[in-house]
Amino acid sequence: MNIDRFVLAFAGSVVLLSVILAHFVSPWWLLLTLFVGANLLQSAFTGFCPLARILSWMGMKPGCAFRS
Repeated sequence: MNIDRFVLAFAGSVVLLSVILAHFVSPWWLLLTLFVGANLLQSAFTGFCPLARILSWMGMKPGCAFRS
């Protein structure tokens, strides 16, 4: 698995978890979904993703989206 696939899988998992928690616990959990969506949007324009940097530092191989 490369960084691109991991970032997408992680973001999707966090969004799904946030929606489930918003439904069963508190609607305030939707702020987490908002944060993940905003981070994905800014990374699409800037190419900077904090999780991708961490994974790169840990030695995971980059895909074509997060090469630095």
